[in-house]
Amino acid sequence: MNIIKEGGPRGMRETVALAPADWSRDGQPDPLAQSRDGLVGAPIPRVDGALKVRGQVRFAAEIPLENMAHAALVYSTVAKGRIAMLDTAAAEAAPGVVLVMTHRNAPRMQAMPVFMTDAKAAAGESLAVMQDDAVHWNGQPVALVLAETREQADHAASLVRVSYTAAEALTTLAAAKAQGTQAGTFLGEPLKVEIGDAEAALAAAPVRVDAVYRTPWQNHNPIELHAATVAWQDGELMIHDATQAVAHTAWSLAQVFGLREDQVHVSSPFVGGGFGSKTLWRHQVLAAAASKLAGRPVRIMLSREGVYRVVGGRATTEQRVAIGAQADGRFDALVHTGVTTMSPHNAFPEPFIMPSRCLYGAGSFLLDVETTQVDMLANTFMRAPGEAVGSFALECAIDELAEQLEMDPIALRLRNEPDKDPTMGTPFSARHLREAYAMGAARFGWDHREARPGQWREGEWLIGLGCATATYPYYRMPGSAARIRLTRDGALVEIAAHEMGMGTATAHIQVIAERLGLEMEQVSFAYGKSDLPGLVLAGGSQQTAAIGSAIIAAQRALVTKLLEIAGNDSPLAGLRPDEIGVRDGGLCKRDDPRRFESYADILAHAGQSELVAEGSAPPPLEMQQWSMHSYGAIFCEARVNLVTGEPRVSRLLGAFDCGRVLNARTAASQFRGGMIMGLGLALTEATQYDERNGRIMNPSLAEYHVPVHMDVPEIEVMWTDIPDPHAPVGARGIGEIGITGTGAAVVNAIYNACGKRVREVPVTLDKLQGSEPGVAFQGL
Repeated sequence: MNIIKEGGPRGMRETVALAPADWSRDGQPDPLAQSRDGLVGAPIPRVDGALKVRGQVRFAAEIPLENMAHAALVYSTVAKGRIAMLDTAAAEAAPGVVLVMTHRNAPRMQAMPVFMTDAKAAAGESLAVMQDDAVHWNGQPVALVLAETREQADHAASLVRVSYTAAEALTTLAAAKAQGTQAGTFLGEPLKVEIGDAEAALAAAPVRVDAVYRTPWQNHNPIELHAATVAWQDGELMIHDATQAVAHTAWSLAQVFGLREDQVHVSSPFVGGGFGSKTLWRHQVLAAAASKLAGRPVRIMLSREGVYRVVGGRATTEQRVAIGAQADGRFDALVHTGVTTMSPHNAFPEPFIMPSRCLYGAGSFLLDVETTQVDMLANTFMRAPGEAVGSFALECAIDELAEQLEMDPIALRLRNEPDKDPTMGTPFSARHLREAYAMGAARFGWDHREARPGQWREGEWLIGLGCATATYPYYRMPGSAARIRLTRDGALVEIAAHEMGMGTATAHIQVIAERLGLEMEQVSFAYGKSDLPGLVLAGGSQQTAAIGSAIIAAQRALVTKLLEIAGNDSPLAGLRPDEIGVRDGGLCKRDDPRRFESYADILAHAGQSELVAEGSAPPPLEMQQWSMHSYGAIFCEARVNLVTGEPRVSRLLGAFDCGRVLNARTAASQFRGGMIMGLGLALTEATQYDERNGRIMNPSLAEYHVPVHMDVPEIEVMWTDIPDPHAPVGARGIGEIGITGTGAAVVNAIYNACGKRVREVPVTLDKLQGSEPGVAFQGL
């Protein structure tokens, strides 16, 4: 049973007030956040669902272009060095081959602008693409083959012969650490927090834990492979891309090819999953360069192996978590430090201390992320970067401390609930984590948990329960804008946003319809093109806030224009925008709904068939005034087989506090999807690579194990649905919260089942051998 907030569409009769002129500055809540009888929150099916089921939508690799050639890549086999020999003769002579492109004939291009170096930068790594013979990681593309068919391109690529002059490379965390570390930064801020003398407080604490937790490199595996279909027209670049950043990609490609931003047109109407990976990588640049050389449209679709070679994943981490506490469980010291790997050509360390900055109060803090460089593919954002792996370490340490204190793990967490942000000192915008724990524990049956490991047995299975706190920060990046085209029949809202399968279009049509007082069928939502207004990134769980704030601004601009053209004989004459509400396809006086005029009548009296208004969102000042986060309580039931040592998860439950939920159906899907990825983090996912040469050894779904149906148990989700008064529509992000905490909840449940504490994920059979300190497996 999935516990979701049920509800049906409203009768479209109540008055919905306009949002405050600047809710991010004056702190007034968005009135729509409190609506309980309308479309917001209802479990509306996806508006694009039927089209997808019928196969009527086109993804990036399905856009048909006349005279199109197909691309295949050749990847390096050394981690560092130079190309000594490159023989393309056999490939060029192969059937159907149009072009073989290498550094010797590739057009001149500038380096890719790496993400976080500019507001519009979208690239995962900063190197110039195919401009010299240098090799920077094992898997770097060294040649591209164009042919009439994909099969011909793949065959010809296999004929390219390459040899290398290899250089000594750093491919392990241990070797890289020996070369030294550097201070980590994230979003321009140092990843270090010192409050008091945490090491001294830790040493003086009567109870303490101090342990090291490790997480591996992980790779992205969205169902849709990374792909692009590109063409040049009159000196302008057209690219149909699988991207979660259309505007950023357009600007970044313009920098690479020396174009104006308006000369690059990126469209991405549908994306089959992104999770942080679908930004700008080498394949889009290579396809555009090859198209320019060949004078033909080009389609490139990475193979699954190609995704592992070209697209970055989550970096490995080594984290120390130490907590010193009093006998009653109150924290004297919280230490969370460690190191993560990066490549020399990216700007993204895994910020694993983020959960420790906001979750628990303590007398002192020492939080620090150090980085070290390896000669491997650049790492990048992967669902809940930092929080996913950081919450694993922190929440396992909390459980280890609870055992020493002989306290219930939930009671220990709630004992250290802060009344304001523990490291920033700012007030919480809204925090209802206690309520989430209460509802989740009651539903899950937490009171049946045995405190001592190994006490619950069914046949040859030992059973345990575990929990962990989930958290992910609220983000709203600047630059979002929206355009509303109002006609006598309805409205079209345009914004450069993205639909990656999470229900963006559906949820925002609900919000737009209610905000404008229209039926859902009267609203269209255009997105996925760089030519539309706004700088919106589908990442950081911030797209909903970015879209919502932009629509609020555009609506206010629209209402202002409507009042200007309504005329002196209108029932709305003399009213200001702040006095206006909406209902039944028109405007009314907020406190006197009888003073009403429909949009159709206003436009007709003014002799206009369409009214266009555009608005830009205010700066995200709410992030400076408030500590804003989504929260959750994750519960897990795990089983460990006494004979084989096999771990299984038999139940998962997530109770979330994410503000107002816009669509109960799509939200439940997002929560579950995140929890399934957390299950993979705990039990199955790890990129295996050869330490001698940095080559990934399991670049396929046959060998890199993501959770499949047999691995995934029944998952229940529930939420508080309490609006955040300082977020648009009262909603905070939900896309990434589900993976946080889940890994720790699984590992904690496994410990409760068998008494074996694992501090390095994934939890594989070899790590459960032995008895530390509890139950010995009969079959091991």
